[in-house]
Amino acid sequence: MQLREITDDNRDAVRALRVRRNQKQFVASVSKSLKEAAKTPEANPWYRAVYRGDEPVGFVMLAWKPPTGPFRGRHFLWRLLVDKRYQRRGIGREALAQVAALVRADGATELLTSYEPGDGEPWPFYRKFGFEPTGDVDDGEIVLRLTFPAG
Repeated sequence: MQLREITDDNRDAVRALRVRRNQKQFVASVSKSLKEAAKTPEANPWYRAVYRGDEPVGFVMLAWKPPTGPFRGRHFLWRLLVDKRYQRRGIGREALAQVAALVRADGATELLTSYEPGDGEPWPFYRKFGFEPTGDVDDGEIVLRLTFPAG
């Protein structure tokens, strides 16, 4: 599995990725995410398609050390989406592990994310990965932190 840049050649295939109906309240579509990234350059968006072989199976987007805002200078996982056809195969966990490794290689001591609470929320996934609540709430979403061990 690998993270690849989104180009004119793969943009349509990546934008066609969809989550299950009961997950739509928790994660925006790839198209909406790309529009948000374009509209908020101050968030320093970094995004990649998640590939398994030659097949796009997911999407990930971070605010990469934005110069302003509530997560200024920190890495914030903004979107993580795995297409409904490829869920429950460890793809989200593997994509998150690769993102965490990149963030850690950038010198970070933590990776932040947030989720909207509700039935079917992604909290169990993040908890299993090692995220913990920070106690903060951002725009109605519970903020989580994955702390990297020193060294």
